[in-house]
Amino acid sequence: MAITQQSSLSVDQAAYEQIAYFALRSELLFDQAADVMPTNQSMPGSSVVFTKYADLSAATSPLTEDTDVTPVAMSDSQVTVTLTEYGNAINTSAKLRGTSFLDVDMAAANIIGYNAGDSIDQVVRDVLAAGTQNIFYGSGGASLPTSRATVGSDDIITANNIRRVTASLRGKNVVTYNGYYMGFIHPDVSYDLRRETGNASWNAPHVAVDTANIYNGEIGTFESVRFIETPRAKIFANASDGSGSSTGSSATVDVYCTHIMGRQSLAKAYSMVDGNGPFPKVVQGPVVDVLRRFNPTGWYWLGGYGRFREEALSRIESASSIGS
Repeated sequence: MAITQQSSLSVDQAAYEQIAYFALRSELLFDQAADVMPTNQSMPGSSVVFTKYADLSAATSPLTEDTDVTPVAMSDSQVTVTLTEYGNAINTSAKLRGTSFLDVDMAAANIIGYNAGDSIDQVVRDVLAAGTQNIFYGSGGASLPTSRATVGSDDIITANNIRRVTASLRGKNVVTYNGYYMGFIHPDVSYDLRRETGNASWNAPHVAVDTANIYNGEIGTFESVRFIETPRAKIFANASDGSGSSTGSSATVDVYCTHIMGRQSLAKAYSMVDGNGPFPKVVQGPVVDVLRRFNPTGWYWLGGYGRFREEALSRIESASSIGS
């Protein structure tokens, strides 16, 4: 008896899930630190100048009854944020749209939207990492580094590094975000902070009393810092030659940035003309080819960031025990 089976005909084929998945993505975080923005801008311009008044020195000497006081001069300083164009685009073809079993235009819009946030978040991060003041170094090694180039592979972050930074911020009267400073830390560095042992470490109170953060695998708040973990935290690849390591290693070391900041550490300026605003806009480009086959989708932003109060921004540069 003849049986018609799979090998008899050519009607079978693979089936495809019609929901597409996108790449693994980290959340967009750094922009939230920019709490200084123009609210009364005089006019559109290529840059925005913010002005800061300085306080007078304390007058602690008693006045003389018959002598007038000597007036002192006021002083100010300015921070300029330059507006710069940023953008990217995807152009899909008519043949792709006509033969794909997925909605490629919808996928293009999704990818473009994430690319906008991802790109601008890195712009903000690089502005924060470019500061040259208030830099501390991981103290997990035998000797404390004196520069990025001398960070050894064992110079990992410690709980005392966090205390040192918060003491510095408080000493400068830096205002908190609702009681906490804001901290951005790479997961590799978070690993080192959470695994440190000893009564004064992050680990001790969570093991003994508050175990929730250990189970959740997150830092949470520690020493008045609300930590946010992000793999987008700045890494200076091969920035150290490793000579600062107690092991005497000559291998290069990646140096991680942990940012701890208070209010008014970062300023943001942007254009309000032609539909621009505080965040990138998605742009549906015009179809201009002869046969109307190419459909462009992109994003555009005209804006910029700048460090507003250097004293409100601190950075810990360290290695990681699970880094390169």
